[in-house]
Amino acid sequence: MATRIDAPTRREQILKEAARLFAERGFHGVGVDEIGAAVGISGPGLYRHFPGKDAMLAELLVGISDSLLTGAKRRLAEADGAAGSRAGTGPTGPGAVLDSLIEGHIDFALDDRPLITLHDRELDRLRDADRKMVRQLQRQYVELWVGVLREVYPAVAEPAARSAVHSVFGLLNSTPHLGRPGSLPGRAVTASLLHRMARGAFAAVGEA
Repeated sequence: MATRIDAPTRREQILKEAARLFAERGFHGVGVDEIGAAVGISGPGLYRHFPGKDAMLAELLVGISDSLLTGAKRRLAEADGAAGSRAGTGPTGPGAVLDSLIEGHIDFALDDRPLITLHDRELDRLRDADRKMVRQLQRQYVELWVGVLREVYPAVAEPAARSAVHSVFGLLNSTPHLGRPGSLPGRAVTASLLHRMARGAFAAVGEA
């Protein structure tokens, strides 16, 4: 039986187009009317969903940080559940968990490239409370990775593990600079290459 995939809501459509336009032309280079036109509604109609562009930006940046953390926690929980049900057998060890985390971040890096650009350029435009929330979620995400990495490489000190995680994030989040999507060798090939590079970077730290 085919799995039903829900169509994006109007709110999700607005956020997707806002992210794309903000990334392409900058936050201040995009008007509400243009975002509305991109989703087929009038500019004023957007105010039924968001009070303004600032709210869209906050939801995009807080939302993606929360989504990454939630996804990573789910991957760890799934690995723990699988390990328990199989009495410790099967591909549920720390290395497999690390691979799963890498895969999840690569999905983000390849599928949500505008959000990476948006974060780099526009984070400082958020209200203090929203910016602090983004940073808090990101710290939790990093520490989750640090814990898994140190399970794979127990000899790696915590500061070194944290530096390695930040470095790998920099590598994976470089996707907006890889050229236009059509110029890449294909999603599967790019994902595989990024995964090998991330694993190689972690191995270099673990074997140092």
